[in-house]
Amino acid sequence: MTNMNRLNYTIILLFLSFPALAQQEILSLEDCYRLAGENYPLIQKQDLIRKTEQYSLENASKLYLPQLSFTGQASYQSETVRFPAGMPGASFPELSKDQYKIAGEVSQAVFDGGLSRNLKASARIAAETEQQALEVNLYTLKERITQIYFAVLLMDQQLKQRQLKKDNLQRAFGKIKAAYQNGTAYKSNAEELEAELINSDAAEIELRLNQEAFLKQLSLLTGKEITGSGQLIIPVEKHADFKISRPELKLFDAKTDMTALRKKQLKTNYLPKINAFFQGAYGRPTLNFLEDEFGFWYIGGLRLNWNLGSLYTLSNRKRLLEIEKRSLDAEKETFLFNTRQNLIQQDKEIEKYRRLIEKDEAVIELRTSVKKSAEAQLDNGVITVRDYIGYVNAENFARQNLILHKIQLLQAQYQFNNISGGN
Repeated sequence: MTNMNRLNYTIILLFLSFPALAQQEILSLEDCYRLAGENYPLIQKQDLIRKTEQYSLENASKLYLPQLSFTGQASYQSETVRFPAGMPGASFPELSKDQYKIAGEVSQAVFDGGLSRNLKASARIAAETEQQALEVNLYTLKERITQIYFAVLLMDQQLKQRQLKKDNLQRAFGKIKAAYQNGTAYKSNAEELEAELINSDAAEIELRLNQEAFLKQLSLLTGKEITGSGQLIIPVEKHADFKISRPELKLFDAKTDMTALRKKQLKTNYLPKINAFFQGAYGRPTLNFLEDEFGFWYIGGLRLNWNLGSLYTLSNRKRLLEIEKRSLDAEKETFLFNTRQNLIQQDKEIEKYRRLIEKDEAVIELRTSVKKSAEAQLDNGVITVRDYIGYVNAENFARQNLILHKIQLLQAQYQFNNISGGN
């Protein structure tokens, strides 16, 4: 194949593979947070919370709409009003013992003691409480995404480092194999390097399968097909901020607001209620009961309803609500205390990985120098293949540590961010 044919072949391959590459969406950790939040089944509850709040507010507003009711009654009584007989110049009818009435009444709340206002406030706080409880559940999902994301990145870096080790072994294997064919090296030397290459391949297979499992989990959580670690961006370092902004705090505040509202509602229970009403009816007798005939009548006015029975338990209910508030305050302070402790511990983890990275870089520089010298010594027959493999493994182990600690540093920073609730 000429150079021109090779060039044309390469261009054709790139052209054919371009659509597949273009379809791969590059995602950051923040993108995965967002996609997982949108894809998680529990997110559907958010719309239900909004609708529940809307309907509750509408119902509370309708308390001041006119209320229409109908009643009907047919009765028979053993006795009716009797008027004295023999009154000069007066004649009174005898009232029927069977009586009938059908009535309709329209009532309008004039003063409800703050009932409708409190119901609206209760609907808003209940919706806020449900929303914050949902945010807390979604926040645990964020922590899960962080762990999976960094696990994929870590395995990707380990695979790259293993490929470097494999390249070193293959280069040495090629030299030993050539030396064996020329009669200047033992067959066992080549076989020992070949066995080490097989072990490296086995470790690579295990890493790739584990990485694929994590990628499938990430795909399931985000709703995006993620086929390779190349679609994931290595995050930038995060600055440690000890300010706590967790959704749990808003949930505690919403619960405290609900307790305060319930305390205000105690007053509503013993305040008077005033309604305006109009009642129209048809039956026998009418309001003029001296006429024992069917007819229409109406009556209108104001109606006062004042129930003071709740005053008996008012003081105890206030004490119970105060205990509930103090309990919530204690839970909130405990949460803040534990979170601060976790932040201090996580900050020490970040510092630990920074120091380890400094040591890793110094060790790698030394191990690389030793390995290069060992490679020359192997070529000259000064050291054995087993000795050389040991030097290669030592350098590889040092590089593995550096990769591990760099990824762990990033993960510790993002874990710190998740603990604090920062962005």
